Formats: sequence, C-alpha cells, structure tokens
Amino acid sequence: MYELIDTHAHLDELKNLDLVLEEAKKAGVIAIVAVGSNHQSNIKTLEISQKHRRFVYPALGLHPWELGNLGASEIDDNLRFIEQNIASAVAVGEIGLDYDKRLLKAASKELQKEVLGRLLNIARKYAKPAVIHSRYAWKDALHLIQDVGMDKAVFHWFTGFSSVLKDIIEGGYFISATPAAEYHEEHRRAVRETPLDKLLLETDCPVTYGRESKYESKPSDVMRSLKAVAQLKGLDETTLAEQTTRNAINFFGLHVAI
Repeated sequence: MYELIDTHAHLDELKNLDLVLEEAKKAGVIAIVAVGSNHQSNIKTLEISQKHRRFVYPALGLHPWELGNLGASEIDDNLRFIEQNIASAVAVGEIGLDYDKRLLKAASKELQKEVLGRLLNIARKYAKPAVIHSRYAWKDALHLIQDVGMDKAVFHWFTGFSSVLKDIIEGGYFISATPAAEYHEEHRRAVRETPLDKLLLETDCPVTYGRESKYESKPSDVMRSLKAVAQLKGLDETTLAEQTTRNAINFFGLHVAI
C-alpha cells in the first residue's frame, strides 16, 4: 500500500465525513489538505482539522466563484478572518481567477484580480503557499503570483497552455493532478509535461468525475490520480507515490512521518 497525500479536498462539502476519512486511511492516505472557499467553509475546515489533527491540514481561502455573492465589506471580512487565523493554516487557498463567461457576469476580471492580489499578499506576508484556481485565466494568475513575489504556489487541476505551464515550472511552482488525468486531454497533457519534482496529487473532492460512468470523488480516490499519472508518465507507482508525497510534505510544511 502506498502512502499518499490528497493536497486539495473540500472536506466541508462531504457527507459522512468520519466514514470517508476512515476509508481514506485504509486506502493509504496519510494526510489531506482541506481547502476553504468562503467564510463558512473556512470555519468548518478549521473545525475539521482540529478534530483530525495530524491528518487534516487546513488551507483558508476565498474562491472566485464566491465573489459575485459578496459586497466589498463582506470581502474585507473574509480576508480579515483568513489573516486572523493564518497561523492555523498550511496555505492560502482555494483562491484564484475564473474567466468562464458565466462567472464574469457576476464577478469582473478586475474584481477577481484585485481580490486575488490581496490574498496573495496575505500568503506572502505570512510565508504560506497559495493554492490556485485558474480556469481560462492561467496567464493572468501566473503574472499576479510573480508580481507579488510568491515563492510557493500550486496550480490545481491545471488545463492551460503548454507555454504557460513552461513558465509556471520555470518559476518554481507546482501542478496538482486530479482523477481527471484518466480522461481529460488538456489535463493529461499538463501532467505529462510537468516534471516529477513539481507534481502533487489531489482529488478536489467531492467533484464528480468520469465520462461514461460518473462517480462523486472522495479523498481515497487520490489513488486514481496516482495510477493515471503513473500511466501517463511511464513511471512505477511506488516511485511516483514516494516523490509526490515528499513534494507535498515539503511544499505545505506538513508534520507527517513517512
């Protein structure tokens, strides 16, 4: 059995959480980075991590999908909460940009970039890595990260252009692979092109994956990410598991013994 880390999970959205976490442990998962997406999500993520110490590690964030529902003072409150609780977090995330047309109607590019810039400044101030959502906004997200002077960032579930990926890797940043590496061609290409020392594994649970047969993901499905990546890169699963787990421990500064 491999020792794996799910580096991106929305545990606050899962049903039967205790059962799901036990299942993950039995599957070889030794740690989970639980990401927050709004104020309530951040509170719940902190509570879950306190209940499951040394197994669940919290990241606090404000997802771009949330911005259309918030006024300026509510955005300020969200950021204040993240900063006040930053000592308990291993990262700032999930944060980022999303240029899907439907989302831009609710939250403009300018608003998204302003909020992301503020969140990245919090991450940099407290030397925390950033967990980045960058759908259709890969280049802008990277430029903001570089402008702020971030040392550590991971582009989760990356599906962007090879040219941007090259700049991400050259900047010393990471990519994380989801179970979509089984079938999603843009994600598969990104995984193939990412060096092993810049790769993490994740589930983004409870996202629904699959083409023909669909399933709602759980942290134990990080095993599917492992198998898909091993196949894509022509590596044995043991080598991949050891390297990605070591990458995750170092990237997030996790207190995990392997």
